Amino acid sequence: MLEPPIRLSGEARIAVGSNVYVGAGSWLQTLGDREGIALTIGDGTSIAGGCVLSAASCVTVGRSVLLARNVYVSDHIHAYRDTTRPVLAQGLERLEPVEIGDGAWLGQNVVVCPGVSIGRGAVVGANSVVVDDVPDFALAVGAPARVVRKFAPELQAAQ
Repeated sequence: MLEPPIRLSGEARIAVGSNVYVGAGSWLQTLGDREGIALTIGDGTSIAGGCVLSAASCVTVGRSVLLARNVYVSDHIHAYRDTTRPVLAQGLERLEPVEIGDGAWLGQNVVVCPGVSIGRGAVVGANSVVVDDVPDFALAVGAPARVVRKFAPELQAAQ
């Protein structure tokens, strides 16, 4: 379900699974003229309002992922080194795939940078900036985000 208003750009390169919720004020975009799907959102995922998912190459959000409000996920950054031109006119760089594993939870205001993989069942605390991979079933917090705890999936099944 898409909760309007939603901003969509490059819809032909976006694949959304079944039973997905995208909250109001979110922006799903793909950039560039490449072929194929660049942004994939898995079945059962819930994306709260105000989130931005931006893919020039490849952003994959797994199944049953929970994104809290204002999460920003991008597989690229803007080029900015040419001081004679505005950043907006310099194009993109650091195009590196981003993957968010099944069942992960990203708290409010989390930023996920290019090249990052967030594991299955991982939790990223509010206001964190993820610049390095987060393993499966781990809790990462901070700016930059650091893993502060790991929890085994067999312990979760027993609870």
